Amino acid sequence: MPVLPGAEPYRHEGGDVGVLLCHGFTGSPQSLRPWAEYLAERGLTVSLPLLPGHGTRWQDMQVTGWQDWYAEVDKELRVLLDRCHRVFVFGLSMGGALALRLAAKHGDAVTGLVLVNPGNKVHGVAAHALPVVRHLVRTTKGIASDIAKEGSAEIGYDRVPLHSAHSLRTFFRLVDHDLPQVTQPMLLLHSPQDHVVPPADSARILSRVSSTDIEEILLEQSYHVATLDHDAERIFDMSHAFIGRLAPSVGMKGSTTGG
Repeated sequence: MPVLPGAEPYRHEGGDVGVLLCHGFTGSPQSLRPWAEYLAERGLTVSLPLLPGHGTRWQDMQVTGWQDWYAEVDKELRVLLDRCHRVFVFGLSMGGALALRLAAKHGDAVTGLVLVNPGNKVHGVAAHALPVVRHLVRTTKGIASDIAKEGSAEIGYDRVPLHSAHSLRTFFRLVDHDLPQVTQPMLLLHSPQDHVVPPADSARILSRVSSTDIEEILLEQSYHVATLDHDAERIFDMSHAFIGRLAPSVGMKGSTTGG
């Protein structure tokens, strides 16, 4: 199936500081594209992959699971580690969970994490029924485009495949178990008004990681997809400052244009 217009992966060859960006469940690189381009314009090497089963139609996602999504970001991280002196991992929603697992598994190879409304658990009574219900019902209503800013929209599926949701639930449990292995500096930004991921997920992550260098920021003006919302520029600026603090050479090398 062809990729939906705007949902394509994005890469930019910049300097020796790299950033891997991980998009969310049923979403696409479009939700992080402005962030990726902002970083590319400032001389960073950027990778924003399209997760398997995403960016086309929900039926394609139905046959994928967390192992496929994680394998894709793990592959991209290894490419960046070969190419760059320092590498950061950024993530939105499920992308935040992917970033946390990469940090837990790769250790000091990951210099720092920036998480926006990271997911940690599939909530609600329905979550407990997923192992059975997924065999009876194929999909439920979508979660895309939870955005406060008028005129801003996320490219994502209007249905959630339940086989994939069950796999996501399994993945969240794995990541939660591994959180104490996360030691990297972390910037965590979350929205008090989030209709997809509750603030409890961010609180849980902050309480379980072993990181000592942590900054928590509230995004008061945005809903779940804050990277396309009123707080987007604030997220971009703060993440760039975070990189600059931990990798002072940022911006010293490489192109200053998107690619």
